[in-house]
Amino acid sequence: MPPVPAQLVVEDVVVEVVRKPVRSWRLSVRPPHGTVRLTVPLGTREASWREAILDKLAWIRRHQATLRQRPVVPELRYEAGETHYYLGQALHLVVQEQAGRSQVRLVAEVGELHLRVPPGTTPTQRAQVVGRWRRQQLRRLVPGLLAQWEPVVGAQTAAWGLKAMKTRWGTCSIRARRIWLNVALSEWPLACLRYVLVHELTHLHERLHSPRFWQLLAQALPTWHVAHLALKKGHPGVPLPLAA
Repeated sequence: MPPVPAQLVVEDVVVEVVRKPVRSWRLSVRPPHGTVRLTVPLGTREASWREAILDKLAWIRRHQATLRQRPVVPELRYEAGETHYYLGQALHLVVQEQAGRSQVRLVAEVGELHLRVPPGTTPTQRAQVVGRWRRQQLRRLVPGLLAQWEPVVGAQTAAWGLKAMKTRWGTCSIRARRIWLNVALSEWPLACLRYVLVHELTHLHERLHSPRFWQLLAQALPTWHVAHLALKKGHPGVPLPLAA
């Protein structure tokens, strides 16, 4: 059973505090509404939680302000006529209800994504079908990107995988030399997927976001900041400069 968050109010900021059997603290500001969550080790006290929040109050407010500036993306119900994105291209969703196996087909030349599902499927079931298709596309794209960028970064992964993540575009387990990528990257331009991949590869050299980390990243991918800012503030359909 997942731990029940405690609620802490520091000035005007409401924080969910989750106690877990972990060693390190983790603070996150979660989209879309800027919910603040602090994960703390078991045995820590409220006074230390409050102190940690006060120390990061300006950082929290900056991130919440950034989220408020993001374009409002309507909730998808996977109905005909919706706009979905693949590698930055806006696609008109065409739904065909037909007995048989569910299928997704990209018709990029006319800007359409065709979704074939049995009659009576729910939005959740349709989302799962499209989600599986997105994973298939990333599994096709990522090996080529790794082959191209591992030599540039000078680091090699032992394994990589895909996850649905709410607050991160990618993660890196340095000890296992394993990279995880967010499935939602399939919605964004290829430059964004490339940036996250190179970012996580760079962590195999430097665990922290230290000056050395950013220097290594810039050496491997000088235009990293373009995709970084797009992912932070933008929308998957906003075109990136050709130099990105």
